[in-house]
Amino acid sequence: MAAPLKVEFHFDFGSPNAYLAELVLPEIEKRTGVTFDYVPVLLGGVYKATGNMSPFDSLRGIKNKGEYNALETERFLRRHNITKFKQNPFFPVNTLMLMRGVIAAEFEGLFQPYFRAAYHHMWVEPKKMDDPQVFRDAFVSSGVDIDRVIARIQQDDVKNKLIENTQAAVARGEFGSPTFFVGEEMFFGKDRLREVEEEIVAQLAAAKGCARRQGT
Repeated sequence: MAAPLKVEFHFDFGSPNAYLAELVLPEIEKRTGVTFDYVPVLLGGVYKATGNMSPFDSLRGIKNKGEYNALETERFLRRHNITKFKQNPFFPVNTLMLMRGVIAAEFEGLFQPYFRAAYHHMWVEPKKMDDPQVFRDAFVSSGVDIDRVIARIQQDDVKNKLIENTQAAVARGEFGSPTFFVGEEMFFGKDRLREVEEEIVAQLAAAKGCARRQGT
């Protein structure tokens, strides 16, 4: 029996486009029957390794490009009926603590509540989440056992896992966020979700056809 199709969503809480894309993933999962693996990477590490920079920096000083980027975001919000999104006034936020935290939360069996709370406090009720006290208070307000997570953040297994995820992503071709993998096919950006879904459908169909031929 062939292995299930592996589809991945690589994210950093500091990317608003990753947040917006993630809101659409349940629709793709429902239509295709796949389940995305959520892979935390440190976007700052990706940028450093590839020589890339955030749109916050790359759009600065370029006439009309920033305005068009904002227009595309508004179109995306309307297309997917997204109503819970606010630009973070403290952007860019250093996400090292947040991203180590999600690794620690995963190790502690707290991935889902931590993940949802982190995105909420970055892009729904945005806060300066690189301030340690703001960070702790935000998660406490969301009912997350954040002290348990904080106790793990500085441990080597957490630090090493985030480094490994980031280095492996770059080795596969990643340069920014959000990035998706369907098998080994890479797609970048929230505006590639249609292509992501098309590739999922194509690979599932190919696998089904192969299995049918092997069974005859």
